[in-house]
Amino acid sequence: MARRIVRWGAALGLGALWWWSVLRLALVPDAGVLEGAVAAGGWGLSLLPVHCVPRARVAEGAGADRWRGV
Repeated sequence: MARRIVRWGAALGLGALWWWSVLRLALVPDAGVLEGAVAAGGWGLSLLPVHCVPRARVAEGAGADRWRGV
């Protein structure tokens, strides 16, 4: 339970930080490199394939009929 709270807290905190940097870049004329770096970093993280799981771990949950030969 505590891990779930920590994960949600981290996700909400980092999401708020990302939105703050994006809105600051869009609305404030003197926004700088820090806001740009945070916004670009958050966008780059969204491109990661976080839904991928190693085949050995998935093979336990999925039957052999669900895999095609690779």
